[in-house]
Amino acid sequence: MSGVEARPPLSREEFIEWVRREGEARYHDHHRYHHLMHDGKLTRVQLQQWVLNRYYYQTRVPIKDAIILSKSEDPAFRRMWIKRIRDHDGEAAGEGGLELWLRLAEGVGLDRAEVASCRSVLPGVRFACDGYVELVRERTLLEAVASSLTEFFSPDLMTRRVLAWEKHYPWISKDTLEYFRSRPPLARQDSMQAIEYVIAHAGTYELQTRCVAALIRKTEILWHLLDSLYAAYVEPGWGPGGARA
Repeated sequence: MSGVEARPPLSREEFIEWVRREGEARYHDHHRYHHLMHDGKLTRVQLQQWVLNRYYYQTRVPIKDAIILSKSEDPAFRRMWIKRIRDHDGEAAGEGGLELWLRLAEGVGLDRAEVASCRSVLPGVRFACDGYVELVRERTLLEAVASSLTEFFSPDLMTRRVLAWEKHYPWISKDTLEYFRSRPPLARQDSMQAIEYVIAHAGTYELQTRCVAALIRKTEILWHLLDSLYAAYVEPGWGPGGARA
């Protein structure tokens, strides 16, 4: 029996602290691209490209949530989790988080249809976002849910983002930022539901370790997305063609 298998599980408080410690240390708000964004140092093109490329990530979110739904045999869990898909896709056309993101794209001067097509997404961004879907598909239900715990840290980032954009990018209408304003309460609710599920089902230290590993992998995916943007549009500034350009 390995040390991990033999070790007793952490208490609820210890486990939550472990999750928070790992997530806070690795969350992508520490990335240089976000620092530049919040300091008002991104150019118009750099900000636009973040919006355009991040939309591809947004489109993967309801897909990964549908995969998580398909892994569960529990109707109560599925009723809880399906709300996430509705939040992103909306109850009808013209509603939901994806629609708000497209309005954000229009607000920063991008063509809505071009953004929605996802044809201009950087290969590295596509790779990272597709990797998130694969992570959820390949891991257990418990690990897939744990990977969503980055939402613990997003409300603060969203709040700071709104303040920074209003201060540093006055050419963007405040109405355009509705996605960022709408997400914090949803993310808080989603993250609390997810952590309660993880605590209830990670009954061994080995399972707790797997959950933290899934969270760390998710933070790496988010970081890689920003690495791709930074290399293309900041330094060395290869552009969408990469080193071939």
